[in-house]
Amino acid sequence: MDGLDLIIFDCDGVLVDSEIIAAEVEARILTEAGYPIEAGEMAERFAGLTWKDILLTVEREASIPLQATLLEKSEKLLDEKLAKSVKAIEGVASALRQLDAPRCICSNSSTKRLEIMLKRTQLWESFAPNIYSAKSLGENRTKPKPDIFLHGAEQMKADPARVIVIEDSVHGVTAAQAAGMRVIGFTGASHAYPALAGRLMDAGAQTVVSRMADLPATVKALAGWSELI
Repeated sequence: MDGLDLIIFDCDGVLVDSEIIAAEVEARILTEAGYPIEAGEMAERFAGLTWKDILLTVEREASIPLQATLLEKSEKLLDEKLAKSVKAIEGVASALRQLDAPRCICSNSSTKRLEIMLKRTQLWESFAPNIYSAKSLGENRTKPKPDIFLHGAEQMKADPARVIVIEDSVHGVTAAQAAGMRVIGFTGASHAYPALAGRLMDAGAQTVVSRMADLPATVKALAGWSELI
C-alpha cells in the first residue's frame, strides 16, 4: 500500500475484547482495598494504563496506601480470567485478511499476557513474531510514552511518518502522536463509552471507526491521504 510502511495494532480493546474483563477484575480489587469504583468508571478513566500506573494514580488521588501485593493479585486473577474467557473483537480476523501492509502489535500488556490472549483468540499466527510489549523495554517506558511505538517501527524498519496505529485509548493515541505516527481510533470493544470517539479525536486521532469491517477502507484512505500532504 503506497504511503504506508507499517500498521501497528494495540492489542487490548483493539484485537481482543479484554479491557472490560480487566476493568471488572481491577474494580473489584480496588473496592475491596477501600476505593469503591465500578467497572465502567475503571474503563473510562484508566483504559490503556498499566495496573501499576492505575495503583499509583489512586494512591495519589485518595491518599490510600495500596499494598504491593495488589500488583501480583491482579496479574494472577486477570491472567486466569483472560485465559478462560477473552474473545477476539468481532470482525478482526476478516479485517486482517484484507490488510496487506506489514503489521505488528505494540502493547502495554506483558509478553506472557499477550501470548495468552492471542493464542486463545487464534490471532497469534497473524502477528508472531512481531509482537512487542512496552514492559520488556524497561521501567517507565509504557504508554502514554511513545517508546513502544518507536521500538516497533525500528524493529519493522518503518519510517514513523509512514506508520498508522490502531488504538482504543487516549493514552495510546497520545503515545502514537508523540511518536510522529498517524492514528485511527477504535471504539468497537465492550469497554467503549459514548464520549470515547470524541476523546480519541481530541487526543490526536485522525479518524475513528467503531467496526472492524470499516478498518481496511479507512486505512487505505488514510494512507492515500498522506501521499498528498
